[in-house]
Amino acid sequence: MLAVINEAALAYRGVIPIDQWREPYMPMEELAKDIARGIVFWIAEEEGRPLGVMGIQDKGAVALVRHAYVARTTQRKGVGTALLRYVQSLTDKPILIGTWADASWAIEFYWRNGFRVVPAADKDRLLRTYWSIPDRQIETSVVLADERWMETRQPASFDE
Repeated sequence: MLAVINEAALAYRGVIPIDQWREPYMPMEELAKDIARGIVFWIAEEEGRPLGVMGIQDKGAVALVRHAYVARTTQRKGVGTALLRYVQSLTDKPILIGTWADASWAIEFYWRNGFRVVPAADKDRLLRTYWSIPDRQIETSVVLADERWMETRQPASFDE
């Protein structure tokens, strides 16, 4: 699982702010902490070979899709969509996804799968409420939401 994450995350090198890049992108200690914080991971595999991973984390009012990665050799073959559909089936809660603002391929993937970028007025509040990430990452990220979140969000955010 960790190998898939770190290999697929190489796509972010040179795209995300240099001060946010590190190698390995996800150290084992960070993965262990995320699992301890309640992220449940699912792995798509073929003949014992991991093709992709995706986590889901229950955060009370919402669920977060976390650490979604597909091995580069199996991208654009439906693995990410299959994982996303599966984790979506695990909850009735609105689903939020955070990603880097310059990761256009990731944003396009979620867009094709029915997620929409939340308004800027909501983004920082959501990132500060549901994620534990540094301010610099908040500045350079977007949040995408499923239809359930868009339908239930507070009307005040439409006016901002």
